[in-house]
Amino acid sequence: MSRFVAVAATTDIPPGGGKAFVVGDREIGVFNVGGTFYAIDNTCPHQGGPLAEGWIEGCVVTCPWHSWSFDVRTGELIAMPGLSSVDVFDVQVDGATLSVASEPRR
Repeated sequence: MSRFVAVAATTDIPPGGGKAFVVGDREIGVFNVGGTFYAIDNTCPHQGGPLAEGWIEGCVVTCPWHSWSFDVRTGELIAMPGLSSVDVFDVQVDGATLSVASEPRR
């Protein structure tokens, strides 16, 4: 069963930014899109690039290594939906505390 793990203050990730956190045995990228937070597996399935270090435009993060782009809301690969996605994790905001689910959404 998934539990929520506090990872940061909401002010730690500015709008248009992303940051990686270790939750259990996973590295999860958390992104602030206009004040709404999204969390996905931080590892690009192409060659393991760190997605939280990528470029964010709207709800799309682009891997800094080879430019694969993912929708942070769904985890879907933009160029080839359904081919290679990343796991998505639920996010909770309680006051100024940002928490991420320990297990991906199913």
